[in-house]
Amino acid sequence: MDLQKQTAPAVSELRASDAERDRIADILHDALAEGRLTADEHAERVEGVLRAKTVGELDVFIRDLPAAHRQGPDLSPALAPHRPTAGAIPIDPDDNVVAIFSGAVRKGRWRAGRRIHAYAIFGSVEIDLSEALFDHQQVMIKSFSVFGSVEIRVPENVSLRGMGGGVLGSFEVDTLDSGEPEAPIVYVDGWAVLGSVEARPRRGKVVADILDRVQRKVDKGLRKHLNH
Repeated sequence: MDLQKQTAPAVSELRASDAERDRIADILHDALAEGRLTADEHAERVEGVLRAKTVGELDVFIRDLPAAHRQGPDLSPALAPHRPTAGAIPIDPDDNVVAIFSGAVRKGRWRAGRRIHAYAIFGSVEIDLSEALFDHQQVMIKSFSVFGSVEIRVPENVSLRGMGGGVLGSFEVDTLDSGEPEAPIVYVDGWAVLGSVEARPRRGKVVADILDRVQRKVDKGLRKHLNH
């Protein structure tokens, strides 16, 4: 017998992702709203979900709930749309980032508007959303690079879509799907003319307030349940 032979780990032994934790938290929230769990049971299970390290540990908290045994498309995370919802993005920008024979940067803890215009003309623009505050779920970054560069970085738990192109230039956007319904969607549009536009996730950076939004949904459901 070959002692060196390695076998793939069972699904239950795989490390749990934040998206999987959020999905379990949503199931627990629904169970609370339906009266299947008491407030104390719900709070205890959510605390356990946040501490869970593997998929198997997560499953323990919902195995006695009907939602854990449903089959079908409802269990698959919805993919973010390839284009913004009609009316969600204004025509006029909330912010302009301009670099003409120079450099311009937006980074750190800042509020991202619904529409951001970036112009790099013989210059460079850096837009870093990895620590930004998202007041809106859909954000459009309209990027124009002429003999310049626009570099965009986003948290790894948002959805990212690219809709632009290049003319003797490079327009590269990594498609990213969060799988979390509350996650922001960042759309990158525009043109790179003899220049470059690049949008990628910054690994290790997440939108922390997605969990806050989930908790607010839980609190709202709890208040509604207690008022009945």
